[in-house]
Amino acid sequence: MSRRSGILEFAVLGLLRESPMHGYELRKRLNTSLGVFRAFSYGSLYPCLKTLVANGWLIEESGGTAEDPLAAPLAGRRAKIVYRLTAEGKEHFEELLSQTGPDAYEDEHFAARFAFFGQTSRDVRMRVLEGRRSRLEERLEKMRASLARTRERLDDYTLELQRHGMESVEREVRWLNELIESERAGRDQQRSAPDSPTQQNTSGKTDGLPRNRDTTRPDPSDDTAT
Repeated sequence: MSRRSGILEFAVLGLLRESPMHGYELRKRLNTSLGVFRAFSYGSLYPCLKTLVANGWLIEESGGTAEDPLAAPLAGRRAKIVYRLTAEGKEHFEELLSQTGPDAYEDEHFAARFAFFGQTSRDVRMRVLEGRRSRLEERLEKMRASLARTRERLDDYTLELQRHGMESVEREVRWLNELIESERAGRDQQRSAPDSPTQQNTSGKTDGLPRNRDTTRPDPSDDTAT
């Protein structure tokens, strides 16, 4: 399985955990809700769905008339197919959510993981955020070293592009710092005030975002940040 197909499977499982959908609905959600998939090939979605069904993680249920003109020939039938997460699929998605290895820090995978932070435990969120920050700090150090070596040989436009890339990474590091501090503050508050009405949720899956701040976040898939 390629890395990108693995990310797509993760996102599909996560969306279907929220509610059953047919293929056209999934396409719209992937495009509008998960920005990292704005450029993915729609032709890869239906093979992905078939793979998930074959693995026993999804089931197909017959619905009404297909709304998506591409869905009928791709699915091999005119009736709208609704995809529903199975118990095994939910368990598999929970396992994927708990993973905090290096893949979780990479640009596209991190964006998909972040999109489902609301379903992720606080400890896992912290490990992913700290891993992502560490990865970007390493990248930033390499970019600075490279710029220092080549500055004199670059024309003004190439130099400006290099600076823009560095600024994009620096901006994401600052954003990650805010998120990490907010997660830590929420964890400390939960420990110090266990009986507070705002802390009754013991799952650790909410209250991690900074308050009263600009909600626009850097795009991890921005090519200038690589």
